[in-house]
Amino acid sequence: MDAILVQILNGLDKGAAYALIALGLTLVFGTLGVVNFAHGAIFMIGAFCAVTLNRLLTLSTKVRDESITLFEAFKEVPILTTKFPTIGPIIVDYSVPLAILVAIPIMWGLGLLMERGLIRHFYKRPHADQILVTFGLAIIIQEIVKHYYGANPIPQAAPAAFSGSLNIGALFGLGDNIVYPWWRLIYLSFSLFIISAVFAFLQFTTFGMVVRAGMQDREMVGMLGINIERRFSLVFGLAAVVAGLAGVMYTPILPPDYHMGMDFLVLSFVVVVVGGMGSLGGAVAAGFLLGILQSFASMTQVKAIIPGIDQIIIYLVAVVVLLVLPRGLLGRKGVMED
Repeated sequence: MDAILVQILNGLDKGAAYALIALGLTLVFGTLGVVNFAHGAIFMIGAFCAVTLNRLLTLSTKVRDESITLFEAFKEVPILTTKFPTIGPIIVDYSVPLAILVAIPIMWGLGLLMERGLIRHFYKRPHADQILVTFGLAIIIQEIVKHYYGANPIPQAAPAAFSGSLNIGALFGLGDNIVYPWWRLIYLSFSLFIISAVFAFLQFTTFGMVVRAGMQDREMVGMLGINIERRFSLVFGLAAVVAGLAGVMYTPILPPDYHMGMDFLVLSFVVVVVGGMGSLGGAVAAGFLLGILQSFASMTQVKAIIPGIDQIIIYLVAVVVLLVLPRGLLGRKGVMED
């Protein structure tokens, strides 16, 4: 039972990342009808927002090391710490959560720039053209990141207060053998909050109501005098923010590198297809479902029986689901069926 509970938590944690990226992909496809293969690159840029902020906050200067008395020695100390000895170390320690404040305007602006500068010219083009141009854009972004940050992963530390593990077993009276990293629990909670906020925004605001109506019948909404194209552009920015925030908070779990966007993109597209093209609820449900299945498939006992199953389980599930339900779990009729 201990191992099962840990694997469920691992699956929810991984599924949260899939769900956030797939949610943005589905928002873009459901509103604009665009298959955006650059969405994984947006996730990666969010992660490197955290890397960049950390580097800026840890810019250092040489100060004398008072612990060495035999000779004069110097050590590197962040400038922020020397200027603000009280709050400086706290700011450096919490660089990842603080990167959220930096990433929101950057990702919003990047999303609008991508949509207005490139994507809108491919609205009425075939999906194959959209895939090719957005995939090419993703490769360009990937190579730019590789040039400036290098090819090696760049570890990012979680705040010291959340670097340990929580004894979940003792908390719920299940024994002392079930412990789980604090930051993974925080990431799961953060993901659920973002997903709930997006659904609440679309469900309970006038803007969201118009967007949902436009997803169902864009021409009718346009005939009512509503500038639906402008609202859809803002939705593209929202999708970029969601993916970017997912990337920011994931950095202490997986050190960012230049190809992490591609790694998550392929899996997230499988999640979107399994959930049903254009279905926001399906994307979230499929993300968590596939994350849990992948987690259980990675257990040593399972891999001993079926070697390599953890690498293909998501694709096997996709095949089975699409054979039984061609539109996915919650797919809408008529989406990509012409």
